[in-house]
Amino acid sequence: MTQTKISLENNQIEFLNKYNELSFKDKSSLVRSTIEEYKKFIDKQNLIKSAELYNEIYKDDPDLPDLTV
Repeated sequence: MTQTKISLENNQIEFLNKYNELSFKDKSSLVRSTIEEYKKFIDKQNLIKSAELYNEIYKDDPDLPDLTV
């Protein structure tokens, strides 16, 4: 695994130090898990945005409903 150096606020360090209470084996696994969850959140937001754009196109093109039946 690649390592990186990051800077954190004191309250973030306090949270990170509770990794064991949060059922993580170490601080790194807590950070990796959090990043993965955030990536899933961003992907979901992008999917919703894409669906909304497709919905707009679908509503604005009168021929599309006939093509999708």
